[in-house]
Amino acid sequence: MDKEPMMPEVPDELEEAPLAYENSEFLNSPDGRLLRIMAEYQEPMARFRRERIQDTVVFFGSARFRALDVVSSELELLANTGSAQPAPEHEQPARPGEIESGEASRWKLKLAEAAVEMAQYYEDARRLAGMVAAWSQTLPGRRHRFVVTSGGGPGIMEAANRGAYEAGCKTIGLNIRLPFEQHPNPYITPELNFDFHYFFMRKYWFAYLAKALVVFPGGFGTLDEMFELLTLAQTKKLAKKITVVIYGSEYWKHVINLELLSEKGAIALSDLELFQFADAPEDAFRILKDGLTENHLESDYEREQQRLEREMIPVEPAPSAQEMLGPDISKTR
Repeated sequence: MDKEPMMPEVPDELEEAPLAYENSEFLNSPDGRLLRIMAEYQEPMARFRRERIQDTVVFFGSARFRALDVVSSELELLANTGSAQPAPEHEQPARPGEIESGEASRWKLKLAEAAVEMAQYYEDARRLAGMVAAWSQTLPGRRHRFVVTSGGGPGIMEAANRGAYEAGCKTIGLNIRLPFEQHPNPYITPELNFDFHYFFMRKYWFAYLAKALVVFPGGFGTLDEMFELLTLAQTKKLAKKITVVIYGSEYWKHVINLELLSEKGAIALSDLELFQFADAPEDAFRILKDGLTENHLESDYEREQQRLEREMIPVEPAPSAQEMLGPDISKTR
């Protein structure tokens, strides 16, 4: 006699599946890459609109330099761009005790001398950023103009945010998630503190809002960011005129020979007009103010935008889509 087939056991009750947009395994997988890229476009856009950021002045420069008062006592270099950790001992400049005792090597003495020299660039960036921020506050309109922006980390980036902060202005930090410990500097406006996974999306936001660029002494990252913006300006891929100041002519003319590029025909002679050198905060500020005024404050388009702004833009921060539409759409999370 045939046996009746055994019925399978009833499986345990399943837990609810995660919502797609809450599924971290999916969002962090290769299949979720498109959503991550879109998020790094749309989320900053929403915050910039809410905070009424119209345009920016971007500061590039080394993350390894310290403030003058700090370097005079600590003489410490950081391990890497944006790192929270110090460099190894053999890469550190000679400290005051080593210098006084004569124990420091020639290399460490050279690093100590350079550290003090580079700390002056920190102070210059801090002063220049304060001048730009204070001037921007005097401009008409309800949107924030020429907001000082940096890569969000220490060094020159910190100096720029610090100068704007000390002037009482909003200031932006576009940080990047790196595979070692790092953190945003404390002078960034909290609502404008960003952290990116993708370098190219971070670069997009550097370029998209910028009306001027100031390049302080730096390393690989600074060179990369500077030439990215110069290439966009050279090829006229920017739908605007951008004022570029290269700060510290002695440093930069030792690092790169831009005139030689022109002499060898690698760039056009006119490409040398894409930037100007400056060696004092006052000179850099004059170049920035003149360029920003001529290109972005005195045009017919700009005057029309200011008129529309006065008539249409309220004083309070921009509402979200939910706040604007209110009862017309169902409330969502």
